[in-house]
Amino acid sequence: MTSAHSDPAPVTVRVPAKVNLELLVGPLRDDGFHTLSTVYQAVNLHDDVTVAVNDEWACSVVGPYADVVPTDSNNLAVRAARLLADETAIDTPVHVTINKSIPVAGGMAGGSADAAAALVACDRLWSLGLTTEELEEYAAELGSDVPFLIRGGTAMGSGRGERLAPVLARGSYHWVFAISDIGLSTPDVYAECDRLRGKAVVPEPRPNSELMSALRTGDPHVLAPQLSNDLQDAAISLRPELGSLLESGMEFGALGGVVSGSGPTVAFLVEDVEAAIDLTVALTATGAAREVRKAVGPVHGAHVIPARVD
Repeated sequence: MTSAHSDPAPVTVRVPAKVNLELLVGPLRDDGFHTLSTVYQAVNLHDDVTVAVNDEWACSVVGPYADVVPTDSNNLAVRAARLLADETAIDTPVHVTINKSIPVAGGMAGGSADAAAALVACDRLWSLGLTTEELEEYAAELGSDVPFLIRGGTAMGSGRGERLAPVLARGSYHWVFAISDIGLSTPDVYAECDRLRGKAVVPEPRPNSELMSALRTGDPHVLAPQLSNDLQDAAISLRPELGSLLESGMEFGALGGVVSGSGPTVAFLVEDVEAAIDLTVALTATGAAREVRKAVGPVHGAHVIPARVD
């Protein structure tokens, strides 16, 4: 049981989405995962996750994608909270409320973002005082890109994507995201990637030095040609319309385009805020994309925000 007069105040954490500037997929490992080399960038499309002391574990979801997010034990934010409780001997259940604005099953780490936010929020709620590195260790148990959503910014991921290293990057980048109303299963995309490769020998992935150099310039014109994703062909194979969408975005003035993660969201890099508005209008007016969102990156990872005063 909880006591109203002694319970800590609810904690809300804001967490960004991510885009993969580069996603290189290596051979299949014995554990069923692929070796990856990726460069993440956090962008300012956010979810807000609130945790509050409760008599039992519970979850609710609001926002534009609420109807496609589970609220039972399969919810990754709930799993994150319970993992942290188990690992730190906390016996205080919480109610997790997710204000969902990051697309679901869109290749932007929406579920992973909520898990990262739940870890940061529960750490504050339970006064654990964990370091960022300790939180990232727990995050790695939940998913390959969960640690990055705690860190944010721009970073390189290796292993399954969970081992992070800093990337020297300058400037801010303007993005336009064309979002599909039907998601793609990450395992299905990886399986299609394996099928398309057949029996070809797949080398261990290595970061692209030209991408790293481009990030140091802070110039989107230099970065755009370096965007790449080894899962893009697989995503297009499963959803051929993504290829047409990429072509449309480039025709409408994008500097570069890439399927984000395992898709189906397509990320377009543009020159500035005016170009982002122009591309958004073009994609929607022509019907090339039904939902389009503008964003800027890099931004901070999961962080506590002040409580609202109504």
